[in-house]
Amino acid sequence: MFLPLNDKQFEFWKLKRSGILSINIARLFDISKQAVSRALINMDERIEKTLMEMAHSNQIEVESVNPERGILFGHSVPFNASAIIFVSAKHGMQVWYEHEGNCGTCTRYTQCIELLWDFADEMKIKLEKTDDPTKLADELFEKLRGLT
Repeated sequence: MFLPLNDKQFEFWKLKRSGILSINIARLFDISKQAVSRALINMDERIEKTLMEMAHSNQIEVESVNPERGILFGHSVPFNASAIIFVSAKHGMQVWYEHEGNCGTCTRYTQCIELLWDFADEMKIKLEKTDDPTKLADELFEKLRGLT
């Protein structure tokens, strides 16, 4: 399922996830609180469905899902590893597998660091400074587990 990252409903959802109250979202867009509530319910349903579809297509057994936060925790059957699927406003839908990476030699080092820091910022989670994406991911996802 497609997530409309540039859609007004998605914008409402991002604002709500960042802690802005529905009434304030309604004021920002000069619409009724009821319209915002309906849009948020619709987006939560779409996000949950998309998270579940991603889990299914990646053979991830679902442990918990939080559509309001855009997070799904599970276990990858083929990789026998913990997995998280999350919605990033900047990076879209992402799947991350728990692993011990050889980050120093990986060509995706910069992208991983950027993704993790950006998502931590979106979720308003403070992380310890580190240049190791594996440690950064472990810290981020442990803190996210505390939110679900």
